[in-house]
Amino acid sequence: MSAPLRSNPAEDDVSVTGMLGAIGALLLTAGTNAVNEIDSTLRSLAYVYGRPQLKVVALPTMVLIEDPTTVPARMAVFPVKDLALLRLDQTGQLESLIKRISVEPVTPSEVLAETERIMATPPRFRFIATLAGHVLLTVGFGLVLNPTPEALPVYFITGLAVGLIVLLGARIRTLSLVLPVVAAFVSVAIVGLGPSTLTQDDTLRLVAPSLVSLLPGLTLTVAAVELTHGQIIAGSSRLVYGFARLALLAFGVYLGLATFGVETHTASAADRLGPWAPWLGVVLVAFGYSLFSIAPKRSLPWITVALVIAHAGQVLGSLLVGSELSGMVGAIVAVLAVTLLSRVASSPPSSVMLTCSYWVLVPGSMGFIGLSEAASGMAGAGSMIINTLGAILAIAIGMVLGAGISHDTGSLARTLRATVRARANERRHG
Repeated sequence: MSAPLRSNPAEDDVSVTGMLGAIGALLLTAGTNAVNEIDSTLRSLAYVYGRPQLKVVALPTMVLIEDPTTVPARMAVFPVKDLALLRLDQTGQLESLIKRISVEPVTPSEVLAETERIMATPPRFRFIATLAGHVLLTVGFGLVLNPTPEALPVYFITGLAVGLIVLLGARIRTLSLVLPVVAAFVSVAIVGLGPSTLTQDDTLRLVAPSLVSLLPGLTLTVAAVELTHGQIIAGSSRLVYGFARLALLAFGVYLGLATFGVETHTASAADRLGPWAPWLGVVLVAFGYSLFSIAPKRSLPWITVALVIAHAGQVLGSLLVGSELSGMVGAIVAVLAVTLLSRVASSPPSSVMLTCSYWVLVPGSMGFIGLSEAASGMAGAGSMIINTLGAILAIAIGMVLGAGISHDTGSLARTLRATVRARANERRHG
């Protein structure tokens, strides 16, 4: 934990712009915030620092801040410095910083120093622990997506192999450029070269869990949120990026199928594990994601609870409105639950729990399977892609509704508390 920031008001108006730009660039790097949310956050901070006249525009890769009080009006551009997403512990520290300076403003230079410290914070877990997290994430997601006993060894092996590729890709620039293709190809190769007794299942569903860390489900969902808020440039560009990443994964699968001749077929009728399997998978995803994305200390129990609640909401939605719209109910439940959990003093920042909750709602695997089936010439692939678009939109609407309900109920609760206090004071002085 960093030392508390000193409560000094902002003095240098010019540096306020730089401070807002640095915070905005970090929020973009986190990858979980729609640009309309970033705009709102930066404008609120500008008001706190006495600069409400600043105009803020956030795009997926940069923040633009204009000062209309200068002649001519001065425009500052703050690009995202690193395309690698923030770790969960860094995302949590950033949210805590924003909350602190919203209540007790400090000098912009101190805030800039704090943002630099957040970016320079070394990861808590080393290579082996992070790799183990990817394996747990793969097995857990496999239990949620396709819980067959024959598939479990495949999930373990492919999760280990793809985890190595992902971690090495973060260090080798040449590999990072073709990371989705290489990871998908290797995953299919493992299935194709493995014993037939371990691969009697749908190939695409066997390889999808190992590629979960590369699936752009969250990117596509954030894009849908931006489009629903009228952020056409940000939403459409993020949508194109998400589907381009899916296409790279599908191309890697196609290369693997063409090279090793693995047959794609409808999922076998093999006996599935019991109804407990997806719930165990959710718990493993919580452990895996905490290790792989390096969650803050003492946040694992909270992340587990948030994931279980999100999955329960999706299961409930499937019973009430069908599987196509279950993500909407799951998203509403997840947002409301995280909002309540974040009010507990010992809980991690809400962004940490909410980011993890998206993983059990992520529709990216469906789109990946649909594109892969289309690439391999399977019938019915187009309908799966259309269903994925519907699932993405449903989750986005659920997020918007959940945030709106949370905000409205919070405002109502504050109003009721203020009314009760006012009436109590009237009785005491009456």
